[in-house]
Amino acid sequence: MNRCAQRCLALALAALAPAGASAQDFVGPTKTPQAATSAPTTSDGQSVRRNFPRNALRGKIVFGVPPVITMNGVVTRMAPAYRIHGVNNLLVMSAQLDGQAATVNYSRDVEGHVLEVWILSAAEIANAWPATLEQSTTWTFDPIAQTWTKP
Repeated sequence: MNRCAQRCLALALAALAPAGASAQDFVGPTKTPQAATSAPTTSDGQSVRRNFPRNALRGKIVFGVPPVITMNGVVTRMAPAYRIHGVNNLLVMSAQLDGQAATVNYSRDVEGHVLEVWILSAAEIANAWPATLEQSTTWTFDPIAQTWTKP
């Protein structure tokens, strides 16, 4: 095997990594729960602002063996084309989350299955968000500020 090619690849990857990054930063989530204490940030220190759709609801999720989940205490399934966004807004594989619980925003498909999940940071949890369809129809949504106002 060509050792030069391995060394060149390692140098190229190191050049692309943000300052202070380690190999662990590029590995997906582990089985241990990670406490999110602040809003996600980019490599230059600016916070990542996520835009959630108006139809997203707030809930508590417990991940089971995919595609089974428990959403707000009810055992249900994920939709066939589901997506899970981590705190840093990158996609997360559901098998890595088996047994973990989190506060999330989520949307459902037309059949009622959970289609998209966003695992929330502590700052995002602090913002009021509707947990039921009734609340989402009575509260006022500001899509620019990503905030809901209770009547």
